[in-house]
Order: sequence, then C-alpha cells, then structure tokens
Amino acid sequence: MADGPSATTTSAPRAKLPARSAVPRRPRADPWLATVAVAFTLAQLVLVRPGLGLGWDETVYVSQVSGHVPAAYFSAPRSRGISLLVAPIASWSDSTVLLRIYLAVLSGLALYLALRVWRTHLGPRVVALAAALFASLWVTLFYGLEAMPNYWVAIGALACVGCFLRARANARDRAAWWGVFAGAALMAWMRPMDAVYVVLPLLALALRRPRLLAVLAAGLLAGAGEWVIEAYVSYGGLGQRLSDASAIQGGLGWHLAVVDQLRSLGGRTLCRPCTGSAPSPLVTLWWFALPLLAALGAVIAVRARRALPTLLPLACAATAAVPYLFLIGYAAPRFLLPAYALLALPVAGGLAHLVTAPARGTARALAVGLVAVGLAGHLAVQYVVLEHTVHSSAASRTDWARTATALHRLGVRQPCLLSGYDAVPIAYYTGCGSAQAAGHDASTTVTGLQRAAHRTSFAVLVPPGRRAPAYARTWPHARAGVLQAYVAPDARRGR
Repeated sequence: MADGPSATTTSAPRAKLPARSAVPRRPRADPWLATVAVAFTLAQLVLVRPGLGLGWDETVYVSQVSGHVPAAYFSAPRSRGISLLVAPIASWSDSTVLLRIYLAVLSGLALYLALRVWRTHLGPRVVALAAALFASLWVTLFYGLEAMPNYWVAIGALACVGCFLRARANARDRAAWWGVFAGAALMAWMRPMDAVYVVLPLLALALRRPRLLAVLAAGLLAGAGEWVIEAYVSYGGLGQRLSDASAIQGGLGWHLAVVDQLRSLGGRTLCRPCTGSAPSPLVTLWWFALPLLAALGAVIAVRARRALPTLLPLACAATAAVPYLFLIGYAAPRFLLPAYALLALPVAGGLAHLVTAPARGTARALAVGLVAVGLAGHLAVQYVVLEHTVHSSAASRTDWARTATALHRLGVRQPCLLSGYDAVPIAYYTGCGSAQAAGHDASTTVTGLQRAAHRTSFAVLVPPGRRAPAYARTWPHARAGVLQAYVAPDARRGR
C-alpha cells in the first residue's frame, strides 16, 4: 500500500491536511474568566450591597421608565441608554434591592462576554487576569450595580475593540462583525460622545477597509440615533443640544483635570468643584502604576511581534481618557472606566510576562513575589476606598429618605412637586415630581412654580443658612431632615 508503514519516499505525496488552527472550533466556555465574572457579581452584592439607595443621577435615569414616580428633568448631556437598560425591572417594581441584583448579575455576565472575544488575541489566562484587574477596582465594583452609563461604555469598548481585531484578521468571522456593530452601538446608546472618542483609533485603522468602517459607523449611528432625534424634538436641534451639554459641563475646552481626577480617587463620586488635597500616595499609587505597566505590556508585545492586540486597546484607552483629563473642569472616577477597562489588557500582558518569562530561580521568585505583594496591596487599597465610598454614599441617600419621610408627615404626598435644594433625588424618594426655575435642571419659571403651588401639593426645600425664594417666604415651614421645607398653604387646604 502506498500509504502503509513500508511506503518509500518515491510514493505519491499525500494531500496535506488543513492546519489545526484553520479548523473551525466550537467556542468553549472559559473557566478562568467565568470564575472572575462570578466573583465580580458576588463582590458587588457583598461589598456594595443591594440595599444601597439610588444616587442623584440614578434617580433621574430610573424615573424616566418608572411607573411609580414622575420623570425628572432630562438635561442635554444625558442619554437614555441606561434608562432602557433598567426598564425591565424599574418599569414595574420600585424595589432598589431587586434593581441592584439585576444590575450586578447583568454586569458580571457582560464582563464575561465582552472579554471572551479577547481569548484568541491574548490567551485565556491573560484575559482572566485583565478581567480581575478591572473588576477589582473600587470604581468598577461600585458602579457595576449602579444605574449609571459609564460601566456599560467600558463593556462596549472591550467588545468593540476585541471584535474589530477579529474582523480585521478574518473577514469571514460573522460574529466579530456583529460584535463591532453591537459594541459601538452600546457605547453610543449610553454616552454618544464617549463612544466617538473610544473609536477614533479604530476609525483611523478602518480607513482602508470600507466594510469595517461602514459597520463601525453603523453601530455608532444606531446607538446615537435616539439621542440625535431627541435633540431635534426637544432641544432645538443637534447643535443646540451639544451647546447646552457643553454649558452644563462647564464649557468644553482646555481644562487640565488630571489633578482633579487624582483628588477624586479617595472615594469622591463627584469632584465639582474639586478642591482639597489629594488622597494618600498609597491610595493613588495604582493610578500612576497603570500607564507604566501598560507601557511595559506594549513593549513586550512589540518584541513578541504581536503588537496590535496590545497597542490598539492602549490607543483607544488614551483617546477615551482625553476629554476627562483635558477638556472638562471637574472630575468623577467613573468617567475613566472605559480607559481602565482597555488598559487592563496590556497591563495583564505585562504582569503575566514578569512571572512567566524564562529566568533563573532567584529572579523568577523575586518577580513573582513582587507581583503578588503588589496585587495584594492593590486589593487592600481598593477595598478600603470602596468601603469609604459606600459608607459616605449611603449616608447622603439615607438623609434624602429621611427628608422624604418628613415631607410625608407634612402632608406632601402624590401627586406632588418639589423644588429647591436637592429636589431631584428627594422628589424620587418622596414619590413626587421635581422642577427648578434656575440652574442646570431648570425646566420651568418662577411663575410656573407659583401656579403649581395652587393646584398640587408643593414644597420648596432650603438648606440651613439660606433664605427661601421670595414667593415661598410666607408659607408655613418646618424641618425636613436637615433641610427646611416650605409647603404651599393653598395645596394643603385643598387636600
């Protein structure tokens, strides 16, 4: 037999079998990444706790789809993606605990799916390490179960960039094409301008690939379509909405916000105005180490001739961070979540190289020891800051709930309207609508508020040391939590 064990070299050559890497394989579950995703979900529920009340911005987003409270004023910079994401729970239930559990499970599943596409680029263990690094940040744990858009922009960025690399390498990978579209759409659905900054390096790479460019652009348009349409329906056009959004954010332009971001790392969820000293160097050390470790990962990837899967997320992280480091005059740690998610990939590659590269016994032991100590210290710092953030956030939200209870005792019940200090979140807790005649949430006039005082249960909230607006100074007032509540007498008599 020509192909038997005794075949000679003069036999006809056999047909070559396809290379093993070319044989399509069914996607398999990744136990390392799945373990991290499950741990992330459980850590949110244990450390942040589902009983944490809704924050200011959360009450705005949730009220848009809630069947229990009137919708709060929706200012120009906001996008309705997160409102629609929470609608499956918020539309029929007012349970914050149920909403938090839903978001924790959803965020863990999304982390797994978004990072799974990177297995072919970086390997399963590096990807699992990247997931652990990103998921262990206090800001990720805190906002994973919050009804806020920034974590979901980060998830969209991970999926979009990873699928972009897959589609670029293999035009027949249909799942990758859909991933590019879905990732871009998710980002734009949550925060359109953030999506544009994230994909700038992708657009540059796709200029010579019209199909890839078209899919990327289609995803952005699909996600931002509602925001653009709403601009013309409710805000006077796209240009006007962009102008209003810029004004609310303090005017987009050159603002060096690097120090502001540094100050916010101690657990300040919003740093506006961002005054005071920076946290301890122990708290901020990871922030300075992050770009250095990412650069190390990039150098290692270039030397190994697999540069693009490391350099591209690094470039997208840089463009995602630009507006929040250099273009706005305040800071919030959540703004940089997309950058942190993308930077976790080259950082994980660099750390993995440090502990696996060929080296003598002493050098290897030293490298492993340093990485282990560094990661342990990192986890300890993140836990301490997370506990502080949860405690301070819970305190302010408890104050809002107490004020709401006091307002109920004063006769302010549905249907009702609040105005004044912290009226937006307190209105949600009270079950009322909110309206302001000035400021970023201005949605009516003083005349409009005066008219409302005659037809509905209406109260104006004033902080200690400040005077009530002129139209409410003669109204009966009483303490409501730490505030003074001026309650419209006509509405009270009517009730």
